[in-house]
Amino acid sequence: MAPENTTDIPDEARDRHGELSLELDDHSYRYYLGNPIVSDAEYDALMAELRGIEEEHPQLITQDSPTQKVGAPISVDFAAVEHLVRMESLGNAFDFDELNAWADRASAEVPVGAYLCELKIDGLAVDLVYEKGRLVRAATRGDGRVGEDITLNVRTIGAVPERLDESVRPAPELLEVRGEVFLPVEAFAALNRRITETGEHTPFANPRNAAAGSLRQKDPRVTATRPLSMIVHGVGAYTRAAGSEDVVFTSQSQAYALLGEWGLPLSDRYKVVSTMDEVHEYVAHYREHRHEPAYEIDGIVIKVDDFALQRRLGSTSRAPRWAIAYKYPPEEVTTRLVDIKVGVGRTGRVTPYGVMEPVVVAGSEVEFATLHNAQEVERKGVLIGDTVVLRKAGDVIPEIVGPVTDKRDGTERAFTMPRTCPECDTPLGQQKEGDVDLRCPNARSCPGQLRERLFFVAGRKALDIEALGYVAATALTQPLEPARAPLQDEGDLFDLTVEQLLPIRTYVLDPDTSEPKTDPRTGEPKVVSFFTNLKGEPKKTVEKLFEQLENAKSRPLWRVLVALSIRHVGPRAAEDLARHFRSMDAVRAASEEELAAVDGIGPTIARSIREWFEVDWHREIVAKWAAAGVRMEDEVDEAISGVLDGVTVVVTGSLEGFTRDGAKESIAERGGRSTASVSKKTGFVVVGDSPGSKYDKAVKLGVPILDEQGFRVLLEAGPEAAEKLRINPPEEEPRDGAADAGEKASAEPPAGEPAAAPEAADRE
Repeated sequence: MAPENTTDIPDEARDRHGELSLELDDHSYRYYLGNPIVSDAEYDALMAELRGIEEEHPQLITQDSPTQKVGAPISVDFAAVEHLVRMESLGNAFDFDELNAWADRASAEVPVGAYLCELKIDGLAVDLVYEKGRLVRAATRGDGRVGEDITLNVRTIGAVPERLDESVRPAPELLEVRGEVFLPVEAFAALNRRITETGEHTPFANPRNAAAGSLRQKDPRVTATRPLSMIVHGVGAYTRAAGSEDVVFTSQSQAYALLGEWGLPLSDRYKVVSTMDEVHEYVAHYREHRHEPAYEIDGIVIKVDDFALQRRLGSTSRAPRWAIAYKYPPEEVTTRLVDIKVGVGRTGRVTPYGVMEPVVVAGSEVEFATLHNAQEVERKGVLIGDTVVLRKAGDVIPEIVGPVTDKRDGTERAFTMPRTCPECDTPLGQQKEGDVDLRCPNARSCPGQLRERLFFVAGRKALDIEALGYVAATALTQPLEPARAPLQDEGDLFDLTVEQLLPIRTYVLDPDTSEPKTDPRTGEPKVVSFFTNLKGEPKKTVEKLFEQLENAKSRPLWRVLVALSIRHVGPRAAEDLARHFRSMDAVRAASEEELAAVDGIGPTIARSIREWFEVDWHREIVAKWAAAGVRMEDEVDEAISGVLDGVTVVVTGSLEGFTRDGAKESIAERGGRSTASVSKKTGFVVVGDSPGSKYDKAVKLGVPILDEQGFRVLLEAGPEAAEKLRINPPEEEPRDGAADAGEKASAEPPAGEPAAAPEAADRE
């Protein structure tokens, strides 16, 4: 409680404390009801400011302060239930200095022998209670002491057992466990597509909101249609089975082993380490592989593994001292949408994109974000001038999720799609009746389309010409006067001469917006002589460009097909075409029915290929490339041809003797098919260093797994010989982190009734 004498607190501090408290309470309420208007990063910043004021003026701290509360108000839609053991929130660290400071504080009180690191799932924290092995209650975290009863809805989640498995040891008399309910990323995308198609309600902003909304359905039958899952991450109250020799929980990892024996869903990605350097490595690994798990994560949770040490360290009023969450830079933030402009792509598609006040998202500054098409702008309801939610997933251009309508002030205005191409002023139209997208029909001569196609030709998935980057593509297609663009279309690429390049000067365009970048010294558009130095002599990049153009001529047929920018023909379809037809002439001569009959092609791609080859200047591109020496036919090595006919192979991790593309091409040369995902139909999974989740899925499905030596045997001798070298026996059970930990658990654990195991869960 605050002291009675608060007269010495400055009015400014008192007023700001009151403002922040009200604002944070409002944000917390909105957050838990699925309608946030600020990002997690902004919420954390406001909370940090409030804590700073209270540290300077502790008289302002009350039980009602947001710094002393966990969670959010309880919805009246569900019955309130009290947790057997309080669910705490976690403190946050945003860099290694803060993480090390936490570890120093913990180890200063007691020597820490081991830390458990696990992924911080961005889902909904849930408390489960089992009595004599039977699930009797499930509840949201609520305010940490009282939550909402969602038992019926949780029972629809396949990962949550109705009864604990007692085949290894008896179930406890009472067991309270905590975990995170989530919606896998792919399932979230499918759910939003369905919602959009049916128009049943507004699509969910993110998987966490979708999980929360699914669990709060009044009709469990609706929840049952949502593919929710759960991962358990801790224990609350616990009473051993009467008269049994059941073990006590001695550590987090040992508890996970026991929970796994009872059939509770556990992560297979946690790791027990002994040093902070190893903690740093774990944090750094998942910062780079953030999108590898099937679910969204927003950080790493680090816990002191030993339960006795956890109890000695204890907790503050809201957070444990024995655990902390390392938060990654946010992938969802809010910022102001300054304008909506349009850009033209390589197939003529004209795409709106947002111009925003620069904001840091996922560790990098972002100023532009995609809006897909005019219908999408309308569906999302964004107006120019809106405060918008911005999301970045992976290494792609960020996406505007939607507006924060509560922040509108009446100055916002609607976006109108232009009627002419922003690059060549040609009237826009639909390529086919019913198309959602507008396209520029000036395909050959539109400088924007040619630039984008040329940049695509040079990409890693096509001819892989590193020296032909975006600036070079711009220079070759849009030079400043009086120089003339040396390319009429991409067919001229392999006929370039040094003399054509020397006089060229061009603007430096931003690849996200196709607009000139600004020179910070002058404030004017940035202009470069890309191919010459200050003396007017060719740069070394010119020599490199011509060397790489020569190498590109020998690329396999599937890469040449990709480079042609045929609509719908990406690497996978191109590989299927090249494997079946073996030559460009055969692809060109095939009828639509023959193309559609190829495995992996189908009628849409077949029609697109036929339409592409019906255009005169498209055929001229192929003719020019062939005349310049570009490979138009794959040589058939009779010794290896057909070795992998009908076999699907997934390559994951780093191989010493193969690049990723080299491995794929070796598979394709033998008639096999290389895919990116593992399924029951996968023939083999080849694993190198750091294979990731594809290895785990292969183990779970029983798909044969090969190391690099086994892969070489597969390529040389075929599936039957490689099967003998699989590194997982056919009967092998799925890998499980709990099983690994279980091997370390004591066979003769200490007797005695344990206190409630410490537990923490961060803000949902």
